[in-house]
Amino acid sequence: MNALTLTLKQTPAYAINCSGLTPNLLASKSVAEIADIQLSYGNSLVSVGELFEITGSDAQHIVFKNASDKLDYIGANMTSGKITVAGNAGAYLGFNLKNGEIHCQGNTEAFAACNMVSGLLRIDGNTSDFLGAGSEGLRKGMRGGTVIVKGNAGDRVGDQMRRGLILIEGNVGDYCGSRMIAGTIGVLGNLGAYTAFNMHRGTLLLTQLPKLHATIQDCGSHTLPFLSLLFKSLTQYNTRFSALNTQRVQRFVGDAAYKGNGEVLILATKG
Repeated sequence: MNALTLTLKQTPAYAINCSGLTPNLLASKSVAEIADIQLSYGNSLVSVGELFEITGSDAQHIVFKNASDKLDYIGANMTSGKITVAGNAGAYLGFNLKNGEIHCQGNTEAFAACNMVSGLLRIDGNTSDFLGAGSEGLRKGMRGGTVIVKGNAGDRVGDQMRRGLILIEGNVGDYCGSRMIAGTIGVLGNLGAYTAFNMHRGTLLLTQLPKLHATIQDCGSHTLPFLSLLFKSLTQYNTRFSALNTQRVQRFVGDAAYKGNGEVLILATKG
């Protein structure tokens, strides 16, 4: 069977809530039934058939073609299957993702992987603020799963992150790892101000030394053999992190204002 393909007919003027278009929700529906599903479009409701041309029938793999940054909540609460976004995605991509795989071939707006529980999210382009963070009113961000970003990320990456893995091959903005509770964030590029601010626990794995505030303390140079196993395990994700081969790091702990249980590891440029 061919993937269920939803081709956006024209660039929408308002945001579209796509949370109802996931493999687990569409698995037992016919094309006609899918076309009749009502989606929030701005402050009104519009049917899927009015917004998208529908082809294919395999709802376990859904493809959004001509995708726009107006398509919010793609893959929200998804529990199985795969979604491919051929283009850009809006806000809350992979919101509360529980299982399955989402691959965005373009850029995304804010709150990608927000409240994520498990599964895999790949972003080939850039993503905006609050990647892997918690949504408004919640005290925990990303709680599991893996996020791979080939481009750059905005501010507050992993804010209140509880567990899981975020790997960013480009640069990130300010407050990376802010209020982080646990988990691992890797960044190959540069970082903005206030990295690890109010970090409780968890690990930041970096190749560039950011400007760290006074409550992040230098613990000297260390050899960590487990890093070789970590980098080898990342080959399954087709990421530049798997090409790293050093075991030497400069280790910082903090935020000392929160008992100093978090760690920032700066990888040596040579093994």
